[in-house]
Amino acid sequence: MEYFIELLFSGLTRGSIYALIALGYTMVYGIIGLINFAHGEIYMIGAFTALVVSTALTIYGFPLLAVVVLTALAAAVWAASYGYTIERLAYRPLRSAPRLSPLISAIGMSIFLQNYVLLAQTSDFVPFPALVPEFAFMEPYAHIVGSSDMAILVVSALAMIILTCMIKYTRTGKAMRATAQDQKMALLVGINVDNVISITFITGSALAAIGGLLIASHIGQINFYIGFIAGIKAFTAAVLGGIGSIPGAVLGSFILGLTEAFATGYVSSDYEDVFAFSLLVLILIFKPAGLLGKATIEKV
Repeated sequence: MEYFIELLFSGLTRGSIYALIALGYTMVYGIIGLINFAHGEIYMIGAFTALVVSTALTIYGFPLLAVVVLTALAAAVWAASYGYTIERLAYRPLRSAPRLSPLISAIGMSIFLQNYVLLAQTSDFVPFPALVPEFAFMEPYAHIVGSSDMAILVVSALAMIILTCMIKYTRTGKAMRATAQDQKMALLVGINVDNVISITFITGSALAAIGGLLIASHIGQINFYIGFIAGIKAFTAAVLGGIGSIPGAVLGSFILGLTEAFATGYVSSDYEDVFAFSLLVLILIFKPAGLLGKATIEKV
């Protein structure tokens, strides 16, 4: 039973990280119908920013709590600035172009950011400091779930709750929902659609950066390629739950995380990805729009 609970928490931890990244994919797609394939690299840049900032603050003798808070803020802000810049340079000029053009631009931006970080840093794995201390009250359960796992679950849950409240109850959130429903009508009622789209990229990028910080601290190492793998998994989770649906992205992420954890624990780590993507194929065969997605009708 303990082994089952350990795998359960492992799956929830994975799912939480996937959810933080998948939310960026699904928010952007829901508003402008674009798959931002550079989003995984934003996650990776957030992790590297956290490494640089946390190392500098530690050298200057900042207390651990200050290091964690300031590192999270710096990573979120820096990643958000990348998300904003990418939207302005790579996607906005192509918004009225054929759908293939922004897709190619997104893939090109992903490759560019990978090689940019590769040249700026290194191709090797770089050690990342453990920013989450071992909590005393968690010691009796340390063999089942660690303090960093619990921190990931709590922070991810808080981030998702804040995002949900923002979208449901704030003017910006209402503008996002209106823009996602009908951009032209949103323009007619006075909504600045360009600003809404930029805010969407900024929000998704900040969430991805928090995910990058959490998982890097949990695993203890990073390299320039972590964004590609995590991005593909998070995109899979978003499609699994229903691309464009925020609850769907969260649900798909947890299903994917739990599937990987139990497949690794009870079968073999070699088949982790096989089970995950097989599940996706089955869902898309029987429910092409995803678990919580809505089928779209195109007029011809």
